[in-house]
Amino acid sequence: MATLLVGTPKGQHWLTVEGAQSLREALEETEARVPTACGGVGTCGACVVRVVSGQTNPPTAAERRKLTGEERARGLRLACQLRVEDDLEIELEQPEKPTSWVSIPLEELPPWPGLRPVAGPASYGVAVDLGTTRIRVSLWDRRQGRRIASCSGPNPQEVFGADVLNRVSTAQKDPQRGLELAGLARGAILKAIGTILAQELGDSGVQPAEIGRIVVVGNTAMLALLTGTGLPALLDPAQWQRAIDISPGDPSAWQADWHLGRAEILLPAPLAGFVGSDLLAAVVGTGLLEGPAGSLLVDVGTNTELALWDGSVLHVSSVPGGPAFEGAGLRFGLPAGPGAIAHVLPCPEGEGFTCETLGGLPPRGFCGSGLVDAVALLLGAGLLKASGRFSRPAEPGGYPLDPAISQSALSAGDVDTFQRAKAAQASAMEELLELAGLGWRDIRRLCVCGAFGRSLHVGHAQAVGLLPPVEEQRIELHGHAALAGCEWALLATDANAVLAEVASRARLVNLSLIPGWEDRYMAHLRLAPIPLESCRRVSP
Repeated sequence: MATLLVGTPKGQHWLTVEGAQSLREALEETEARVPTACGGVGTCGACVVRVVSGQTNPPTAAERRKLTGEERARGLRLACQLRVEDDLEIELEQPEKPTSWVSIPLEELPPWPGLRPVAGPASYGVAVDLGTTRIRVSLWDRRQGRRIASCSGPNPQEVFGADVLNRVSTAQKDPQRGLELAGLARGAILKAIGTILAQELGDSGVQPAEIGRIVVVGNTAMLALLTGTGLPALLDPAQWQRAIDISPGDPSAWQADWHLGRAEILLPAPLAGFVGSDLLAAVVGTGLLEGPAGSLLVDVGTNTELALWDGSVLHVSSVPGGPAFEGAGLRFGLPAGPGAIAHVLPCPEGEGFTCETLGGLPPRGFCGSGLVDAVALLLGAGLLKASGRFSRPAEPGGYPLDPAISQSALSAGDVDTFQRAKAAQASAMEELLELAGLGWRDIRRLCVCGAFGRSLHVGHAQAVGLLPPVEEQRIELHGHAALAGCEWALLATDANAVLAEVASRARLVNLSLIPGWEDRYMAHLRLAPIPLESCRRVSP
């Protein structure tokens, strides 16, 4: 871990950097971002910084090509080539303008080698994971089979509420609002594409007209809001376990609204009203069906989707996880982004806790992983009971994990919101296992997906009963599984056939129709580890 002091025209920024990141990566989610036009490979020379003090790695070949000997002697370096391995002080003369879109580190996504290249004038492609809270976008050069860049940003539809059914109801009641909701999602995707083209490709001459294909996956409600089709069925519980047509009513007019000329916009069909194409993409992105029987996938979010592979059948379902895992619905909560408390740690000196934020910015509130840490540590310290009640009266604003930071306070309502979300997830996992004739001990792979999973402390999640106490080596954290699967669909020539094969293996489970599920949900409200024997084997 290293300390980074960054000087900009607007003042100084202190950051804590874990691991040997490049300086460009360390600054990506801060207000001191550096401009770039080459994707961080050192060919554009746009991310010049000056090293004031500290030990650094020697200049790379890319830096020797872009910077003169005199410039290197003055301490000038390229941020994408400079590794932050020790305490460092640097200066930025021209930081990039702040943006709500942040890059996704390339190592967090699979390379997808061996796919057939695409020729022609419109050979660029875009993969989109249209989430309720966040949108993830990836741009590929399909001629070279090369991912150019990926980014993540907020879904602007949140102004109509965090609950997707509220958005659907609004769009159904007022067609003009429906058009506005569709325009917000479409505009956000186009903004993300424009951001990547400007920041990663710069003046290389690539134009939006060179994009030949866009593939969009998402939960069924998000896709219906994007196209304006299928909204009535989503408000009818009797339709939730049936396939819902979300294809646009007038495909030509709908595609023209994107203003992308040659781009073919594809929407893989969702499985049902409560299980979207994002789950299918996550199954592909994690290779779940290539794994052993007892492979369980949990895509955590506002709408948590689950898939259990028993070797022949893919048991799928979803539960309203609530907005807690996305940081919404909390007094001080926000999605995973700059300033979000992503980790809470015990103070090394003894009593108390310390909060670590994404981007090293001042804390603004909890995202999902920070909330799990906070609840688990308060529980372990005896400050929180298994019932969810504080062991001693909290202050009116809640219990502050760090008394010096008001945004680190956790209220009784926050804990209750978390309990409801984690009980829904835990009970859903158990029901799927029992329907498949399996128990907790039969889990061979547990894939935890979503931005929440990227920063999750597995031990803390197990301590509060969010994840089962299986061996940690069987648990995989996939931050962007749905986007990874969408990328594969963008590049593969037989994508529709493979996705159809995954769908044909799926068995839809509507948990609300299972007798006793509510009792199981109530039992999981307690903040305690899940007993390994709580899941009873039954005949499949």
